[in-house]
Amino acid sequence: MSGHSTYQPQSKVLQWIEKRLPIGGLIHSSFIAYPTPRNLNYWWTFGGILSFMLGVQIITGIVLTMHYTPHVDLAFRSVEAIMRDVNYGWLLRYLHANGAAMFFLAVYIHMLRGMYYGSYKEPREVLWILGVIIYGLMMATGFMGYVLVWGQMSFWAATVITNLFSAIPVIGDPIVSWLWGGYAVGNPTLNRFYSLHYLLPFVIAGAVVLHVWALHVSGQNNPAGIEPNSDKDTVPFTPYATVKDGFFMVCFCIVLAWFVFYIPNYLGHPDNYIPANPAVTPTHIVPEWYYLPFYAILRAIPDKLMGVAALGGSIVILAFLPWLDTSKVRSARYRPLFRQFFWLFVIVCVVLGWLGTKPPEGIYVVLSRIFTVYYFAFFLIVLPLLGIFEKTKPVPNSISESVLGAKA
Repeated sequence: MSGHSTYQPQSKVLQWIEKRLPIGGLIHSSFIAYPTPRNLNYWWTFGGILSFMLGVQIITGIVLTMHYTPHVDLAFRSVEAIMRDVNYGWLLRYLHANGAAMFFLAVYIHMLRGMYYGSYKEPREVLWILGVIIYGLMMATGFMGYVLVWGQMSFWAATVITNLFSAIPVIGDPIVSWLWGGYAVGNPTLNRFYSLHYLLPFVIAGAVVLHVWALHVSGQNNPAGIEPNSDKDTVPFTPYATVKDGFFMVCFCIVLAWFVFYIPNYLGHPDNYIPANPAVTPTHIVPEWYYLPFYAILRAIPDKLMGVAALGGSIVILAFLPWLDTSKVRSARYRPLFRQFFWLFVIVCVVLGWLGTKPPEGIYVVLSRIFTVYYFAFFLIVLPLLGIFEKTKPVPNSISESVLGAKA
């Protein structure tokens, strides 16, 4: 991924393998000798954490699949059987469910870090777009997995979200019919979601490989937003980055373990511990927390088609970020105005998430509309204008200078 390798195995067996299949050289050049900027901070560890969490989700998901029954009459009971009768089934399910929540937490931090330090700017546009594609695949996979529990909230979330496609002119109704496999959410829907939920994580893994490949082609960004221009600006990936990644990964796993062993149901909804009943609608339908900001955007617009368009646009617009931000300076360290608007954007996203938990009535709808306007204004108005009017701070000449000062 990063050019010709200088790796030379000591063992004759490894030398024989390396001559015919240089996988050792690939690993060495990509994850050991690979030059990384010397000023990377702990926010850069979330890429490794996400790779680890994807592995956890795939492994636990495969084992859970062996015991799950994708049938409307048996799905809920099979989940309960996993919890009660399968050896360590409770641990696998809690790891998978809470792991999904922590997976999204890590990806949001990873994306916000990229936005703050300008990791989407030239020459990393393709790297960023691949990241947005992975995020979209994660959202689809997470939603389908949520439905598989076949509790009250799962069933009605599936009904509401799939019905949104009917707002699309011409092709909307055929899409809904295909997803449902009938006239309403039922057994064919569950089977379709089960199949796709099992398949998509492997598609995500393939997209992650492309993401890492694109990273090694363009090189890593850094807090200063400056390209390395000498050996003094970089250090080998191992041990410098791997030790930092490993340490923070352990810290992240401690937080995950706290949820799994002490408050495993904290992030779930009580209604999802009731078997799905098409005849009883929950008082308030709420998706998982990591969808709440987009759910608030959807409900902020009274027109169904425009609401769906806003929901999709709020995600798709992220892919155009490299061209919407017209500033030549990458890092927010040297962009004082951008830094203020960025943190306001983060606050808006958090508030939209809170509004997504509230009923769509009264002041909550008004606030959702106000914050939705800022969400889109940040991308469509603020970023293009900042590139024209913002007065940036002086940018250091090198990474070494940003770390050690002008005398470096």
